[in-house]
Amino acid sequence: MTDAGSFILFDTPERALLHPFTYTRSIAEIRSGILTIKERWELLLKEKIQILSADYLQEHYPSIPKGKKIFINAAVFPDEPVTEAITRLEDGEALLHNKMLLAFCSSRDDIHTMNNVLDFHPIHTKEYAGTVSLIRYPWDIVQLNGKAIVGDSQLLTGAGKSCVISGTNRVMGEEHIFIEEGAAVEHCILNATGGPIYIGRNATVMEGSVIRGPFAMGEGAVLKMGTTIYGATTIGPYCTAGGEIKNSVMMGYSNKAHFGYLGDAVIGEWCNLGAGTSNSNVKNSASDILMEIGNGMVNAGLKCGLMMGDYSRCAIHTSFNTATFVGIACNIFGEGLTPKHIPSFSWGYAGKYAFDKAIEHIQNWKKLKNQTITEGETGILGYLYKQLS
Repeated sequence: MTDAGSFILFDTPERALLHPFTYTRSIAEIRSGILTIKERWELLLKEKIQILSADYLQEHYPSIPKGKKIFINAAVFPDEPVTEAITRLEDGEALLHNKMLLAFCSSRDDIHTMNNVLDFHPIHTKEYAGTVSLIRYPWDIVQLNGKAIVGDSQLLTGAGKSCVISGTNRVMGEEHIFIEEGAAVEHCILNATGGPIYIGRNATVMEGSVIRGPFAMGEGAVLKMGTTIYGATTIGPYCTAGGEIKNSVMMGYSNKAHFGYLGDAVIGEWCNLGAGTSNSNVKNSASDILMEIGNGMVNAGLKCGLMMGDYSRCAIHTSFNTATFVGIACNIFGEGLTPKHIPSFSWGYAGKYAFDKAIEHIQNWKKLKNQTITEGETGILGYLYKQLS
């Protein structure tokens, strides 16, 4: 076993397959379920974990400590069996699963960039025979969300006690509902017979909302009156949500505050969907959705909705096609259905956002939630603006 603080979640070059969400974060900071991948590992390992990512992001993370460390592939979705196998690794050993590197242990001090990881040659390898879940593509975030909510709920609430559920609510499966301190839930229908319902600290579920689990709601999040939620859905910290939402993830600080449908979708942080915005999640032919990812075509399955990167916004009544990918920091408006791919820093469907204006508008939106854009965020966005524009 390694010393405290010596677990590192590392990205691989395959992080590019998770764009637009990994433009602005490590894979380790993707939210699926109640928690991010990093938060989940920290609960399972009972230790703080550091991140090893692309160079332009790494300068904003703490430096990698010296001494013996266990490096864990950030795309691995943690559970207790794989966690136990990883913590047993000795110096120079690596854990593989079907030729894929899950983790390795090393006391070398020259592994301090993402590319250095590729240069590691283990003395001994072990094959992990169990099942491994991976977040490799954007739609995996929602396809694993139900499983993640169940697991995270057990991690977070196992030894705790839910606040009393108000008698104004209609409740089914009460034993699978957990409400944190300060949350307000009145005059709602809560059905946890198909999966747990977790309401975070100081969250608000307004009157008339109908929720079917599995469902997770982060700290300070708000569901507007009459919201309809189908599992498996996550409304991340300080998000505002309304309308009809199914099998979707809003990572944090984003808004879908009005009527409209969001299904099988992933919305990054600091996004805003205008009133009446909806997305399609199934092709009219009811056939599988083939996506061009990396250097080839990948089958996303039958359902895939909107994939929207951080800091992007759309006008009222925007209609998104099935499996539409939106980059970061876009201001989307225009007539008719949107294009299937909207590049980062887009203005409308075809224009380019001026960088200074993009930063100004992000700052304006952040002020609405009592936040401010940091120098680190501005630096990352500046780097990406040069690379992607």
